[in-house]
Amino acid sequence: MNFTERTSLRLAAAAAAAGTLAITAALSVATQAGASTVAAHAPAATTYTFETLDNAADPTFNQLLGINNHDVIAGYFGSGASGHPNKGYLLQPPYGQANYTSENFPGSAQTQVTGLNNLADTCGFWVSGNGTNRGFVEWNGVFTSYTDPKTPKAAGSVNQLLGINNAGIAVGFYNDAKGNAHAYELDQATGVFTAIKIPDAVSATATAINNNGYIAGFFTDAAGDTSSWLLTPSDQLTTYQFPGGSDTQALGINSKNQIVGSYLDGAGVMHGFVLDDPMGPVSHWHSIDDPNGVGSTVVNGINTAGDLVGFYTDAAGNTDGMLATPTS
Repeated sequence: MNFTERTSLRLAAAAAAAGTLAITAALSVATQAGASTVAAHAPAATTYTFETLDNAADPTFNQLLGINNHDVIAGYFGSGASGHPNKGYLLQPPYGQANYTSENFPGSAQTQVTGLNNLADTCGFWVSGNGTNRGFVEWNGVFTSYTDPKTPKAAGSVNQLLGINNAGIAVGFYNDAKGNAHAYELDQATGVFTAIKIPDAVSATATAINNNGYIAGFFTDAAGDTSSWLLTPSDQLTTYQFPGGSDTQALGINSKNQIVGSYLDGAGVMHGFVLDDPMGPVSHWHSIDDPNGVGSTVVNGINTAGDLVGFYTDAAGNTDGMLATPTS
């Protein structure tokens, strides 16, 4: 699996379980024929202090994927290669090896914890022995597996949950038989799946949802170009691309509608980003690079205080967890 797949799909690898709730809503969230695009932009002036956070269980591969307002971080270790399965965890402050807590779907071969809310509920996906991916929510200490009923019924199929808010609304995607992603929203209480339709998208992924119901994600069009999107509770859709960049992927959003993710520069190097005021009238962009990174930094999560989590590749080729705290 290549680096981009690890970034946007969190190592597509989850699981199969019995008792899955699967009810599909009749209407999609967004059905508008077009979308607005952020035009005006300005650089942001925020500076950050960077800290590397790696679980010693596998210091060669860690990804931090979410952070809540209590500074609890969700992530996993293990690349998914033979002998290095994905194993999920939560990390409590103050950050140290003793404060990692394992969080893995019961009976799974692999698990990634991709999102969490301020109530300590989590979401993610798990992998069965045959490589099938299924989403999960851990709500009030109880794990439940979820699979969109439109997911192909075949070994190795992909269905993942990537973000969840305090109301128990989660977002994610499934891959069709051609490998194209289809974004959806899930109400964990009822098991109802609602499709999210992005105009002109061949493939679309929903990656994050905040407590106000704003959903972020990214899509690829027929020309193969990948851009990010933001969908409001009133179905207003805004699409955007990092200025001068390409392959912009929104991966997280906080209650202030600040969006984080990754993009490629003109040389094909991957950087993280923070976007303020994504709906304009003037949006503010900040490019994020961990000082220990060599050629790639990704930002996956942001809390209301503006703390960032993600990962970078170091000089030894390891993938390291990253925490970036704003200092100005």
